[in-house]
Amino acid sequence: MSRLYLDERTAARFARLALDCVTREYPNKIAHVLKSDADVRPPRELTPAFYGCFDWHSAVHGHWLLARLVRLFPDADFAAEARSALGTNLATERVAGEVAYLKMRPGFERPYGLAWLLALDSEWPVPSLAEIAVAHVAAWLPKLTYPDRSGQHANTAFAMGLMLDWSRAAGDRTFEALLTERSRAFYLNDRNAPVTWEPSGEDFLSPSLVEADLMRRVLEPVEFEQWVAAFLPDVSTLRPVRSADRSDGKLAHADGLNLSRAWMLGALGHTGLAEEHAAVGLEAVTGEHYEGGHWLGTFAVYLLTRVQSSLPA
Repeated sequence: MSRLYLDERTAARFARLALDCVTREYPNKIAHVLKSDADVRPPRELTPAFYGCFDWHSAVHGHWLLARLVRLFPDADFAAEARSALGTNLATERVAGEVAYLKMRPGFERPYGLAWLLALDSEWPVPSLAEIAVAHVAAWLPKLTYPDRSGQHANTAFAMGLMLDWSRAAGDRTFEALLTERSRAFYLNDRNAPVTWEPSGEDFLSPSLVEADLMRRVLEPVEFEQWVAAFLPDVSTLRPVRSADRSDGKLAHADGLNLSRAWMLGALGHTGLAEEHAAVGLEAVTGEHYEGGHWLGTFAVYLLTRVQSSLPA
């Protein structure tokens, strides 16, 4: 997608979205199981690093956004503020609080939030958090009989794609082997993806495209060409979607769907459709409504930095 490029001015706008939310505690949607009265505490005490951005996974990938932009634009005007936010929230004592929280909750934010946690580690190392994320996924994935094929956070293929990128960048061959084996077990025999059924409900991922985007990482080129021809023969029915109400957090997912479709279509070689989705998706990343502003910047930056990043995203 040669016409898509992230310049410093646009990067600054996306950085601002993340900077305005990584320390904003409320409103906050916590996925927190109470075991006793002692567990009734504010987000900043429960998860002292990732307490902002409305929910835990958005806080994690908001930090990823800042770390990636700081790496790509180290001398930009926003870089010092971004480094300060990263240094404060990912300080040793706060990360220790996150580790303690995760150790007690092996199913927490699995798989979406843990996948973004590993992506963050590739940009701004947090080895103790990466270690526990890998341990939780490695204990769970062999027991997962069937993949989740939804278009939201529980989707297995999306998380495994991010995790596979991390494992290769980190040189974790054991984790890479597990992800590769599970990917083949889950998806290798899939045929005739029901693309015409998409999107459904409040998707921000395309179940068909995200599976293909994972398998292009897993299979050798010739094997992938054969597989994708049988699995995803026609994507021409996919067109950008419009959110009916961007102040509604779930309906705002449509804007994210355009962005994620764009990077997946581009990776699969459908350049025209990718650019069409990207144009509509990027127009929506304004921050006008916090419901989308707290997370859409991440999807925009991921889309626009895939070809500029040295990481295998």
